This record gives sequence, structure tokens and C-alpha cells, in this order.
Amino acid sequence: MSDSKKIESLKGKLIVSCQALADEPLHSSFIMGRMARAAKVGGASGIRANTSEDIREIQKEVDLPIIGIVKRDYDDSKVYITPTMAEVEELIPTNVDIIALDATGDLRPNELSLDDFYKEIRDKYPDQLLMADCSTVEEAIHADELGFDFVGTTLVGYTDQSRGDKIEEDDFAILREIIKNVNARVIAEGNINTPEKAKRVIDLGAYSVVVGSIITRPQVITKNFVDKLAE
Repeated sequence: MSDSKKIESLKGKLIVSCQALADEPLHSSFIMGRMARAAKVGGASGIRANTSEDIREIQKEVDLPIIGIVKRDYDDSKVYITPTMAEVEELIPTNVDIIALDATGDLRPNELSLDDFYKEIRDKYPDQLLMADCSTVEEAIHADELGFDFVGTTLVGYTDQSRGDKIEEDDFAILREIIKNVNARVIAEGNINTPEKAKRVIDLGAYSVVVGSIITRPQVITKNFVDKLAE
């Protein structure tokens, strides 16, 4: 399948986020590869994955398009999703289809702005598809103006500037505003934890929808049941 056809295959479809951080029970590239295979068997059209190690293992198991990230904490920045060129350079050799990065207004390590970081990536890797993980409508619009190929709602509610916001509030008002104001393909992501919500964001005009924890984090799913029984 050509690269353009792979991306087109995501339109209106489900992307499953297969991630497990070091402190989580399923932390293992092998397990994430099998998780991706299970997602494909279930009908997923794409995968979102963290680290080059996980991505390579997933590529052994499925031939689906992958959104790749590297989560890494730096002492001098709040940004942790693909925050510097070091993380981009880790992802490039995997030939991952899309690289996603924090596209909020927060400064990257060494006080680097998003604008300068974006230019650095584009100058070195002009053909690499890039996704902007945003937390506000304004950030999404700015990412679109910079030239990101995809704009996502990944960080809504997770930044100081979006604290308290919820992607699903008022029938996905933030998502609808982003779709109305950008030209890039919009990927809905964040707390989309039912099939009904996933269907709704596609109906509203999202290009694709990413679902993670409610599919791939059994400790989260278990806790939902335990908390309900404790009421």
C-alpha cells in the first residue's frame, strides 16, 4: 500500500493507542506488539505508539499506519511528547508514518519555541508527516498555520492553559471549533471512552479518532468497575 493510501485508510476510522509506560503492568515492547495485533484483529485501522522499540515490535505484528511519539521528561520544560530533536531522531529510522509532538504554547527544553522546533524538523525532514498534539483551539489554529499535517486534541485538559476542559463537553465544542477553523486533518483524541463518543466525533468531521486507555490499559478498565461497585 502506498503512503498516501495508508493515510487515506485512516479516514473515518479507529486508531488504537498501544502504550504502557515504565511504571505500568504491561510495559513491554513484546506486549505492545501483541496489543497492536489484537487491535488489528478487532478492526483498528491505525496504531499510536510510544518509543522506537515499541514501534519496531508493532511493525513486526501489523502493517497498519502508525503515529509515533517518544514521551520523555525534561527538568526545564513541561513538554513531554516528542519534546526535542533527540526524540525525533529516535523515531525517524523506524520510518513511522506520522510523528506526533506537543504543539502547545509551552516552551520546549532549552526554552525552544514550537515555531523554531517545527522549522528545525521541517528543514531536516521535509517529507515527514507531523501531527500537532494540542490542548486549546488557539494552539490548534496556530499549529495549522505552521503547516502541521494533522491536528489532534490529545492534550485538552492536560495543560495549565486547558485545565478543567473536557473534550466531550457541550457535544465536543472544542473539537467542533477546531474543525471549523483549521485546514489540517483533525484527529480526535482524549477521553473518548465509548463507541458512541467515537462515532460522534467522526460524524462531527474528525478525520480519525484515537482511543487508548479504555481499550489497552486493563488497570484503568478494572478500576472503573471497582469504583462503580464501591458506590
